Amino acid sequence: MGTLRRATHAGSWYSGDDNQLRQELSEWLATVKPAEEQGYDPPVAGCKAIIAPHAGYSYSGQAAAWAYKSINTTGIKRVFILGPSHHVYLTRCEVSDCDYYDTPLGRLRIDKAINNELLKTGKFQSMKLDTDEDEHSIEMHLPYVYYTFHGCDVTVVPILVGAINKAQEAEYGSILAPYLADPGNFFVVSSDFCHWGTRFRYTFYYPEPLPSSVAGVRLKSYGPQPYDLLQRPIHSSISDLDHEAMDTLTILPKSEVDAPAAQSHTKFSEYLDRTGNTICGRHPIGVLLGALSELEKNGKCAKIEWVRYEKSSECHSVRDSSVSYASAYVTFL
Repeated sequence: MGTLRRATHAGSWYSGDDNQLRQELSEWLATVKPAEEQGYDPPVAGCKAIIAPHAGYSYSGQAAAWAYKSINTTGIKRVFILGPSHHVYLTRCEVSDCDYYDTPLGRLRIDKAINNELLKTGKFQSMKLDTDEDEHSIEMHLPYVYYTFHGCDVTVVPILVGAINKAQEAEYGSILAPYLADPGNFFVVSSDFCHWGTRFRYTFYYPEPLPSSVAGVRLKSYGPQPYDLLQRPIHSSISDLDHEAMDTLTILPKSEVDAPAAQSHTKFSEYLDRTGNTICGRHPIGVLLGALSELEKNGKCAKIEWVRYEKSSECHSVRDSSVSYASAYVTFL
């Protein structure tokens, strides 16, 4: 039968009961409605990729539904899933060495032929099984992938993305670009957004609403703060911080900028250097931007639109914490 990766986070991060899980996914997807003001009417024709969160479903399951509802499954035979490495420090990308991924809903088959193609580039290595099973960033998407593509007989290509630099993101993006361009392939990019609070060692704060010439600061972990947090709540700053990233990553069809994906990649990298925002999937997002940058060199331009933003809680003091979740879809023009 081959090697099976267990659904190690089922029963804790999400329901391990297939009927309950199926019902939850169905209900979350059913709450996603068209938004005329955004021109959002799912499923989105030509949707080629999504960016969606990977926290426990009680926190981010609803937000992820907005990305998955965007998918038009017609003609899709293979799903690439790019997730960040949380537990093992990597300076490369790795593919699963398993044959199947288990979910409470059923098993997903790994596309070993594609894995072998990627390994032959010399840039990818195989994941150890314990690394594969410890990591949640890919697993949290598997039930949604199984449910969304049920009946499509898809294979999956899980890719664990390490702490790579911008040049490496572009290099891996160029390798994956032909796969992204293939009409039979779909890409899922796994990322949460800001992890804020002293527990995350991140207390960046914008004293004024954006846009503003006043630079962001790091709030102190104890003692009086230099700003009135009642007048300008921390949770408002977090929203501004995340939306600044989302605006940087947005690529619109009427962009007058040359090479908008490449410029978005550069601006996103500069934004991360300046703010240090704890977007855990920044490198998978960077690889996606690298792939889109490669494709636009040959005239294949993309659009990235954000459709949902949520936070786990609203922070009022540095003792509070929150994680942000955002969902987007990608189409080619």
